[in-house]
Amino acid sequence: DLKSEMNKTRKLPLKKDTRASDSSQEDAIDQWARRRKQFKDSKKCSSTGGSSINSTITEGSINSEDARSVDPGVYAENEDRGFYTENFHSASWVFRGDDVSPDNSPRCLSKRPRPVAIRERTVKIAKGTGNYPWGFRIQFSKPILVTEVDTNSAAEEAGLQVGDILIAVNGTDVTSMPHSEAANLARKGPDILTMIVGSDISRYPNTPRPTCRGYLHKRTQSSILKGWRKRWFVLKHNGYLHYYKHKKDEGKCRPLEVTKLEGAEIGVDTSLGKPFVFKCIPQTGNRIFYFCATSNQEMKRWLEAMDKAVHPVHQNHVWVDVTLHNTTLPPLAIKNPECLGLLHQLDRSKDVWVQHYCILKDGCLYFYATLRSTPAQGGLYLQGYIVSEQSLGSKRSVIELKPPSEEFKTFYLCAENVNENKRWITALKASINKWLPLHQAIQDFMNRPLEETRM
Repeated sequence: DLKSEMNKTRKLPLKKDTRASDSSQEDAIDQWARRRKQFKDSKKCSSTGGSSINSTITEGSINSEDARSVDPGVYAENEDRGFYTENFHSASWVFRGDDVSPDNSPRCLSKRPRPVAIRERTVKIAKGTGNYPWGFRIQFSKPILVTEVDTNSAAEEAGLQVGDILIAVNGTDVTSMPHSEAANLARKGPDILTMIVGSDISRYPNTPRPTCRGYLHKRTQSSILKGWRKRWFVLKHNGYLHYYKHKKDEGKCRPLEVTKLEGAEIGVDTSLGKPFVFKCIPQTGNRIFYFCATSNQEMKRWLEAMDKAVHPVHQNHVWVDVTLHNTTLPPLAIKNPECLGLLHQLDRSKDVWVQHYCILKDGCLYFYATLRSTPAQGGLYLQGYIVSEQSLGSKRSVIELKPPSEEFKTFYLCAENVNENKRWITALKASINKWLPLHQAIQDFMNRPLEETRM
């Protein structure tokens, strides 16, 4: 029921300034319906490039010019909690904890016994040829960190990523092992290198899907040119299949065609009387693609990789999991908060200050109605925000939370007195400094020469 959902959302503590007034309820319902449709359309039309982080943006934070990929299921789960998370999903962030001095780059996360939160997965890499048959580097650290993954390598095809932490190599725990011993363990093992790797809350949200590259013969369906044409195919982590005329064209020319494999039908085809032929029927469109490999093994390699792209595994970002869990707890049950107490938040749509009991933890500010309330009413993801003390109207001391981009929302908070404001400002700055943009972390990876082993 659109009316009941709209009325429910009006009660959330975090609302957009553009929300329709009570006097134009029918227009507001239409606007709500349009935004609901936008969520679905944006999911279908999400870009093929970049990370595909599942957004938990509240409905009120979306405008008509947004082109972000939004997961309606995740949205529905979070909308009643009023979380404002746009700044978090505009880029990927690395959690670096309390190690924020200049001498402690994100690499030094690896000096701690274990990261704050780990999501483990198994990566199997087929041994290639040459001096570095697996195609990645590991860093001298405990636990061991992956610092480089070669383009078009077996490691990239297996889904290994920069920043992954080595937990086990060929069944042996390596979390306390020097990287040279782990490298020897891999070299002495079988041709299939099996590793358990972990990703902390700095990593991307979805389970990596193996890439696959190689030449295939594609059946031409043109009425003029019929037959099979040799083409260079690239299946990327995002589940899109690209193909080029030649291998050298990848990265230099636009692909001849890009096809989304999620939901497609794939399988071996015997109707053409030719060996090693398989077909792909995308979920959208009326085309059937026929491919021919050079061997049965090569065909199986492509079918396995394509099957994972057809049935992707979606999951929340670890940080979303953490905050969703915390919202179900009473305020004082959130462990080791950085600051807590009463704060008033400015509701600019009504020009009133609304009181909340607030908990600050690792860059997230949780709002509760009172000290005894459960669950949280809402919250702010503060990554990238700048905290300062400002004057606003009759209040001479107000906490301003300024976003990293003008497209995001500015928030104003006020404690009981000036000293309390200063306490909150100090805590907010320290909490925000626990996060670093992923691109900056990667740059630090590249700039700091540390002892590494190439595999």
